[in-house]
Amino acid sequence: MSDTTRRQFIQSTGIATGAAAVAPMLWTSKAHAQWTNVPEKDAKLRVLRWSRFVQGELDAYLANVKKFTEKTGIEVRVDTEGWEDVRPKAAVAANTGAGPDIILSTNDDANLYPDKLLDVTDLCTYLGNKYGGWFPACETYMRPDGKKWIGVPLGASGAIIVYRQSQVKAAGFNSFPKDTDGFLKLFQALHAKGTPGGMALGNATGDSGWTHWLIWAFGGSIVDKNNKVIINSPQTVKALEYARELYKTFIPGTLSWLDPNNNKAFLDNQISVTNNGISIYYAAKNSDNPAVKAIAADIQHAPFPVGPVGVPTEYHLFFNQMIFKYTKYPNAAKEFLRFMMEAEQYDAWLQGGGGYVSHPLAAYAKNPIWTVDPKHTPYRDSAKNMRPSGYAGHLGYASAGAMADFIVSNMVAEAASGSKTPVEAAQRAQKRAERYYKS
Repeated sequence: MSDTTRRQFIQSTGIATGAAAVAPMLWTSKAHAQWTNVPEKDAKLRVLRWSRFVQGELDAYLANVKKFTEKTGIEVRVDTEGWEDVRPKAAVAANTGAGPDIILSTNDDANLYPDKLLDVTDLCTYLGNKYGGWFPACETYMRPDGKKWIGVPLGASGAIIVYRQSQVKAAGFNSFPKDTDGFLKLFQALHAKGTPGGMALGNATGDSGWTHWLIWAFGGSIVDKNNKVIINSPQTVKALEYARELYKTFIPGTLSWLDPNNNKAFLDNQISVTNNGISIYYAAKNSDNPAVKAIAADIQHAPFPVGPVGVPTEYHLFFNQMIFKYTKYPNAAKEFLRFMMEAEQYDAWLQGGGGYVSHPLAAYAKNPIWTVDPKHTPYRDSAKNMRPSGYAGHLGYASAGAMADFIVSNMVAEAASGSKTPVEAAQRAQKRAERYYKS
């Protein structure tokens, strides 16, 4: 596959910042939420965040940064890196005590170095009271002990099904399947029609997350509620047997796919179904290539189907905001995050992203971005409905390490490809996980 990254081929996605600059929604505060914080004199801040995948999202973010500087006089430098590069840079900053004041990263990276992060309980309490409360998984990620907040939730990139409606219908399906049996039959029918699907099985930070959905859908999980490793289970083996059949229908090459690859394959008409954020839709909708632009009308979105467990088991890519203790300007850093999460800025940012990020606070469900286009709506409740990556245990260093090591994704890839039997893949995953979850 091409080495093209999302930021290289999604050049004009999202809604222009100007279009996002609408009047903020008005929310009813709880208990008259109050915030008192005085930034340090002559403060300067440096922010490291993930690269934009929808141009309008970054445009809106930087517009809000500019507003913050104009209002407070605090200079803010924003650097961007790919997801895979943010994680090691954040770890280096934590270990050396030097680097950006604020880092925006993914999933439970904050649990790799919680003692290095500034306590933001006061800020999260204020925002939660004012904007209808935090969704459960967001609180689980950023408040792992149930007491202290080690970061501020930013939202989640919805990881749901993106499909070509015409090709699904041509394969004999008038609607997208709602259970795993129908899901497999659809992929088999698409393969037989010469319009296969494909999902990432490489070490993709975002798009390999479907493997967690799969294991959960069959009743498996990496640990139980007491953090005992139980990934080597009959339920996991059943899921891996299913993955083996599903993989037979995939386009070749998915074992090495990273986050950009399925986007490119979909927009190149190589696949008809994949899992992704809303960025594929906006890449098509805003493309200068008429052939690619025409795909947008045929794109539809759907949640992942329900497996034998009988309930949704959604995985979505969570985004965090961390302030490091080494910052010289902790009050200024808190003020920056508060400003960015307030309705006047956050509403505009959500709209600039065109639905790329699902909000972590209940009040923002009223944002018009979720209803202005019906193809946005399936992404709205991603942060509300997601399971944390360390399900069903407690989050901490072990869950963060296991996630960063792609244990579940590698296990599914091994079993699906046949390099190991389902039993062998589950056994290997068990041993790998036990290195992190030491008793």
